[in-house]
Amino acid sequence: MLNLSIILEDSAKRYPKKAAFTFLDRSISYVETNDAANQVANGLLNLGIKPGDKIAISCPNLIEFPVIYFGILKTGAVVVPLNVLLKKDEIEYHLKDSDAKVYFCFAGTPELPSGETGYAAFNSVEGCQHFFLIMQDPEMGSSIKGVQTLNDFTKGQSSQFETHQAKEDDTAVIIYTSGTTGRPKGAELTHSNLLLNAISMCDLMECQTEDVILIILPLFHSFGMTVSMNAGVYRGCSCVLLTRFDAEMAFSMMEKHGVSIFAAVPTMYWGLLNYTNPKFNYELIAKNLKLCVSGGASLPVKVIQDFEKRFNVPIIESYGMSEGSPVVTFNQPKIGRKAGSIGTPLWGLEVKLIDADGNEVPVGEKGELLYRGHNVMKGYYKKPDETQKTLRNGWLHSGDMAVKDEDGFIYIVDRIKDMINRGGMKVYPREIEEVIIKHEAVSLVAVIGIPHEELGEEVKAYVVLKETATISDTDLITWTKERVASYKYPRHIEFIKALPTTATGKILKRELRK
Repeated sequence: MLNLSIILEDSAKRYPKKAAFTFLDRSISYVETNDAANQVANGLLNLGIKPGDKIAISCPNLIEFPVIYFGILKTGAVVVPLNVLLKKDEIEYHLKDSDAKVYFCFAGTPELPSGETGYAAFNSVEGCQHFFLIMQDPEMGSSIKGVQTLNDFTKGQSSQFETHQAKEDDTAVIIYTSGTTGRPKGAELTHSNLLLNAISMCDLMECQTEDVILIILPLFHSFGMTVSMNAGVYRGCSCVLLTRFDAEMAFSMMEKHGVSIFAAVPTMYWGLLNYTNPKFNYELIAKNLKLCVSGGASLPVKVIQDFEKRFNVPIIESYGMSEGSPVVTFNQPKIGRKAGSIGTPLWGLEVKLIDADGNEVPVGEKGELLYRGHNVMKGYYKKPDETQKTLRNGWLHSGDMAVKDEDGFIYIVDRIKDMINRGGMKVYPREIEEVIIKHEAVSLVAVIGIPHEELGEEVKAYVVLKETATISDTDLITWTKERVASYKYPRHIEFIKALPTTATGKILKRELRK
């Protein structure tokens, strides 16, 4: 019997008064975090929530995220974390597809009005029965008439709870990820998937109880959830939260809290490297930092070299995907590391590279990266056909092309899929194409990723307008932006008379990339 929430309960016993999470000037100890999670669990039980029920949460990196996350796990229910940038139609899709019964939603800010958007989506979904607002100031009342806040929900609930003893292969979290269909798919991650990945990363990062982890990666993403939050909680580290990446705020938190471990996507390292301000004591920041982890996209070797020279701290590159809980490979300290490499497989995992015929490729040759082991998801929720395409003969087919050197180090060189990797956030072209083509002026559209110095890739759309129709690129970009999450919409639109196609009418995106 195994429940992932044991990592919080254990640290609450071992380090009760130690700061578990800090956001700006607010801190919460391990025992306080566990007590608050117990109140959430009791509240859910009173709503009639049973093990296996799905509970959605839209929340930036606030203290409330881990409280709700672990509270849901304690009941045996399943956490469904949603990207806070999703728009109404996207939220509706996720709530329906996951069969969510309860939805905890961040009330929002003027820049991120997610509360009203989430409430509108909730009201459109049959089966989603309860909605609660997460306030940045817990003492504030609801900004939506008749809607309870998280504080209202937990008020009067007991801080004691008997955790549901889940089976190790019970689903703990459903992480949504785009796939070959272009529609987000829910990867079912089990309690053992997530626990073993967190323990592995904790060991590989050589986390110590006295370490301070800066969490800028969104906790609704598997990278931030496992590598930063779960690994940190497992070891009893102190976690400092930021709701979004800002170089000045990141350095401020590093200096103020003595941050020693930091995990980020390449664009964040690029941002830190290109920011200087005389008010910060960079020598102190560098002295405290002992390890940085990079994932989500390839990190240019030049950025690694410049960052390490400036801060005298190693950046350890890794590779993962939501379906892998997420980490698959890592430049492991005891084995060594190579700049530009994603390292070697985690303990207990096997990785192989195969050609189109399913045969393993020799050293130095390209092949699709496959892996199997304790980190592999159960499958895609309610999508057996998609699961079968990805999980074959016990191996998860990543869709990424890689090469392996003579020392066993792996290098990602290409992607089989058309997925656009925008600063570590994955954008599937077809999803955006399906939105743009709904515009009355658009006849045909193809979306691709184009090189971008900071983000790695940027989204670009090639559009064929209907005869006599007119619209500016700016207006079409704005129109699309209103219908998809802000990281997905194209920053560049080019109007062309016709798209290059094959004889059968298939669009030749490789010609557009040229």
